[in-house]
Amino acid sequence: MKRAIGLAAVAIAWMIGGCRQGESHQPIKVGILHSLTGTMALSEKAVCDGTLLAIEEINAEGGVSGREIQPVVVDGKSDWPTFAREAERLITREGVSVVFGCWTSASRKTVKDVFEKHNNLLFYPVQYEGLEQSPNIVYTGAAPNQQIVPGVMWCINKGWKRFFLIGSDYVFPRAANEIMRARITAFRGRIVGEEYILLGSRDVKKAVARIVDAKPDVILNTINGDTNVAFFAELRAAGITPRCIPTMSFSIAEEELASMDTGTMAGDYTVWNYFQSIDSKENLEFVARFKSRHGADRHTSDPIEAGYFGVHLWAEAVKKTGTDDVNAVRKALAGQAMLAPEGIVVVDAATQHTWKTVRIGQIRADGQFEIVWTSHRPIRPVPYPPIKPKQGWDAFLDALFQRWGNRWANPGALP
Repeated sequence: MKRAIGLAAVAIAWMIGGCRQGESHQPIKVGILHSLTGTMALSEKAVCDGTLLAIEEINAEGGVSGREIQPVVVDGKSDWPTFAREAERLITREGVSVVFGCWTSASRKTVKDVFEKHNNLLFYPVQYEGLEQSPNIVYTGAAPNQQIVPGVMWCINKGWKRFFLIGSDYVFPRAANEIMRARITAFRGRIVGEEYILLGSRDVKKAVARIVDAKPDVILNTINGDTNVAFFAELRAAGITPRCIPTMSFSIAEEELASMDTGTMAGDYTVWNYFQSIDSKENLEFVARFKSRHGADRHTSDPIEAGYFGVHLWAEAVKKTGTDDVNAVRKALAGQAMLAPEGIVVVDAATQHTWKTVRIGQIRADGQFEIVWTSHRPIRPVPYPPIKPKQGWDAFLDALFQRWGNRWANPGALP
């Protein structure tokens, strides 16, 4: 009798083990949540392409521990409620292990509660205003001290004193300009104007007229999406060129320039962590692979690259732990490093942001950037600029949220 029970136990154990072995080779479903339509599609479609390239590379090498990555691509439609609904669906109905996505801070903040509620993981690939730290978000784009602050300080060091701030009317530009204002005034600069345009709007004439009247030394631009096309066209029509009043942009990269008149943009500036023009073996190979996959006329950019290496960081964490469990992956990510196309990146264990090198580029007529300044080494991320205590920043964000009717963007920006 004991022998029969023992044999039965062995059989059950074998069957369970066989099932687990079979499950271990099942695909890992991951979500890709970006705007494929609407005003932000100009920027976000390309990040989706970079994310898919990384997935294809990993699958071509046998997947993650023998498991194929199966992407589920969803359109956020440049609409924050849609982002929230689709994030919920990806997690609860599609059963994804992780989501790569979002561009605007309005979309990220809208989905943040969804990821925290379900203890899922979002990899966010875009520079942003900081003022946030979530255990369920890995920030592969720049924190304020890795983009906004160095960009402003470079302008100040150029001797420019009169600044005009212009941005889209949602949480990122409002918070970014608060950070810029503190730095400019601390170094005795002067803000001669500040304007906001509804996200997706092309009504830019009034803002440009005020820039003409203000006669700044430099324009600090946090406009997002295809509004930039209308804005720069109107600047040039008003006689403002890079030679007389340069613009430092924080959300224009190679992909956006491809939709603009680069001949008239040449001479303006932007600050990122990555440019396609970085002359390194890792980057040249990355650019070649991206063009081979998506077309010889395509460009890489900072958000594309951050979306790309985020997938590789996640895959390495899954390999290291042998599971796609969120808690295990999060633990494995802490301190993880990678030689990315931009250089060495490291996941900061304290903040889940990444250490990144800062670069400033001047736009060339061919739509690429001449790198005119670099930090030469990765900079530790500081999500909360020390110009206010965390409670002060929380109050600042709450005031914006309430002003917009419990939204993260001016409601006029919503479809």
